Amino acid sequence: MKKILLLLIPVLAFLGGAIGGDLLGGAGPAAETAAADPAGGAAGDTGAPADDAGQGAAAPPAEDAALDWFQFPNQFFVPVLRNGSASAVMILSLSIEMPATARADIERQEHRLRDALLNALMIEANTGAFDGNFTSDPALQRLRKALLAAGQRAAGPDVRRVLIEDIGRQAQ
Repeated sequence: MKKILLLLIPVLAFLGGAIGGDLLGGAGPAAETAAADPAGGAAGDTGAPADDAGQGAAAPPAEDAALDWFQFPNQFFVPVLRNGSASAVMILSLSIEMPATARADIERQEHRLRDALLNALMIEANTGAFDGNFTSDPALQRLRKALLAAGQRAAGPDVRRVLIEDIGRQAQ
């Protein structure tokens, strides 16, 4: 009986882990698809404008159905300095909304865009944008507006919106 239990317990643990991992990880691709195309679906198909309040964007053009997203492959790390020393680091994942036809141009300008967005993030960090409740709606709208302006200065009007996919603060 002892020998059977010694063989059966690792097999059951392996199967339980595999089933649990499948159950927990099974929603991953569907969730990634929804996150990669937040402007699609009903709002994009019905012609209803997306929620652009406070982002400084003009009314969406007629080619909304042909929008695409460029996701930066690496996160943005922004130090938050107080009294000459880093008190925290902001970690952000950003994407750019653009016309599908502009994908090649945006990909070619990835480094210029990254530099412009990082510069805007540094300015925001130095002016206190990441102090207090930085995830409040007014704070995020102000941040998106600054990032959109920086992106459009760097890559032109093909940059339609900046999506903040992840934002976090790591205290030092």
